[in-house]
Amino acid sequence: MDYIIYFIITVGILVFVHEFGHFAAAKLCKIRVDAFAIGFGKRICGYNKINGFSWGDLPKDWDGQGNTDYRLCVFPLGGYVKVAGMVDESMDTKFMESQPQPWEFRSKSTIQKLFVITAGVLMNLLLTIAIFWGINFFQGKQVFKTTTISKIDKGSFAAQAGFQSYDKIVAVNGNVANDWEDIVENLLVSSTPMVKVTVERDGTNKTLEVSRKIVTEASQNGFFLFPFPTQPIIQDVLKDSPAQDAGIKQGDIFLSISGIQLRDREQVVEIISSNKQKDIEIIYLRGNDTLKTIINPGIEGKIGIAVTDAYTGEFEYKTYGFIAAFTQSISNIGQYTILTFGMLKNVITGKIAFNQAFGGPVKIAQYAAR
Repeated sequence: MDYIIYFIITVGILVFVHEFGHFAAAKLCKIRVDAFAIGFGKRICGYNKINGFSWGDLPKDWDGQGNTDYRLCVFPLGGYVKVAGMVDESMDTKFMESQPQPWEFRSKSTIQKLFVITAGVLMNLLLTIAIFWGINFFQGKQVFKTTTISKIDKGSFAAQAGFQSYDKIVAVNGNVANDWEDIVENLLVSSTPMVKVTVERDGTNKTLEVSRKIVTEASQNGFFLFPFPTQPIIQDVLKDSPAQDAGIKQGDIFLSISGIQLRDREQVVEIISSNKQKDIEIIYLRGNDTLKTIINPGIEGKIGIAVTDAYTGEFEYKTYGFIAAFTQSISNIGQYTILTFGMLKNVITGKIAFNQAFGGPVKIAQYAAR
């Protein structure tokens, strides 16, 4: 249910900004706008200076006399701006035979018409710049100061690509990797069929040729490589489980079990499952506090937790000033544009399935809810 609500809110914002672009451009060109609608279909309610606020449809012969009816319609998956004089010549030949009025779209110059038509896209672009600028200026960016890969699971996409546990990535397509951000950006933005990744392994450099298809498929729900160092973090604790009884909570980071220092989730599973019906000492981190507890996994060798890996190495926050945040937002848009068109090219050429490259309403809703 939350997905649906966030989806409607997200689409509503995008539609409003887009249609406001057309609306504002028309007003600047002194063109009448008869209706500004969020949604399609029948009018639920709306406001105009003639009728005030009203429910339901307006009369079919309603004339706003230059006033706009701001309305909310039944289906909230789009919207429109009804601009006076913007008609399909093939559908309304009688109207086209009449003399253009000064307040109509058809009476305006080509430049003005082009401005009104493209203003929606321009407003969406400005919104995108504003969002990226806000993120860069107010929040900055957390950058992991590592280029070393964490443990690679057998049969994973990373293993298929030729990576091994604790490889250090030196460069991607010749671009030197100074931090984890460099790795992610260069791998995702690359549009070449094969991405050349130079890794340092056992003291020597080795070049891997990674299929662009693998990178795309593997990164559908997050980047397919994970930075090192890591430690196991608790995702969830089952109700009435040994872990809950011992005080373990979501977000706790396991440091050691029975004196064994931990660096990944597999160690947690292996140690717990091999100590059935034995008391084990777990030292864990909660916020800035280091805590200790004793748990018995019981006959099943489980304590009732879902565990994953969390990066615990060095990181820094990149902060941007007012102007720097703006230039960085332009760079962000450029990177995503390159990525999008690269995806589109691979879909057209059949290298990537459409549903792997692009998401429909469900995926939009999922991202909107994050």
